[in-house]
Amino acid sequence: MRIRVWGTRGSLASPGPRTVRYGGNTSCVGVTLRDGTTLSLDAGSGIRELGVDIGSSPDRPVHVLLTHLHMDHLQGLAFFAPLWTAGVDVHVWGPASTTRSLAERVATYMSPPLFPIHLDDIPSNLVFHDCPDEPFTIGSATVMAGFVSHQGPTVGYRIEEDGRALAYLPDHEPAIGVDLSSLSTDWLSGFELMHDVDVLFHDAQYFDEEYPSHIGWGHSAVSHTVALAQRAGVRQVVLFHHGPAHSDADLERMLAIARDLWRDEEHAPVLAYEGMEVVLEDDQVVVRSR
Repeated sequence: MRIRVWGTRGSLASPGPRTVRYGGNTSCVGVTLRDGTTLSLDAGSGIRELGVDIGSSPDRPVHVLLTHLHMDHLQGLAFFAPLWTAGVDVHVWGPASTTRSLAERVATYMSPPLFPIHLDDIPSNLVFHDCPDEPFTIGSATVMAGFVSHQGPTVGYRIEEDGRALAYLPDHEPAIGVDLSSLSTDWLSGFELMHDVDVLFHDAQYFDEEYPSHIGWGHSAVSHTVALAQRAGVRQVVLFHHGPAHSDADLERMLAIARDLWRDEEHAPVLAYEGMEVVLEDDQVVVRSR
């Protein structure tokens, strides 16, 4: 399993000189499976570059796994190259809703007046799927989707292949305003998805001093991310969904805090950055440096 980061930000794209090192595009992580199948975790503005990398005529179906439909996780879908080639199979997965289908909800964005072309006029073979309650198969991987604590229907994903596992929870508030250590794991949102995974991409949008004024907003402070990863037995945690106001220097200060909390030099937390690559092979987690 090969993982590449195409967008790291949460809430709002934030390009500019203050975000050059870690990137300004919103959430998108590409996963290439052993059999060559490509998955896109979310469709923030970073998915445009993933689409360029894939090309407009991939030789196998492409899967886009949406955690939820807030704009920072959806806004790039309309600019994803495979969508615009007739005959290409593009499967879009996302959380179920009791009121409208996934296609209807995505069409709210991909239709006038917000977008000039209606979803029905896209030339590719676009197929929408509500994520099932049970694990399902995509290519050579088994995928599990589970509802997590965030506004609106939101899921996190666990992807397993050849005995290795990746978890992706970019928007997540595991325990709203409560000390995580006071709760059993049964009461920790998302715990089943991340338990014993090799790599966890997790929301770390706030410094601890910022969190009290954002309780209930659906995001984590950096100490929450570290504590949750430690309790879940995560091997490598990647701090993700960077706050749009946080500069590169702010993020590096956050990383220093996370590493102090981790208290173990092996597999110390790392910051997600655009172009970052993580490879799961044999019994190793290889994080490619710049």
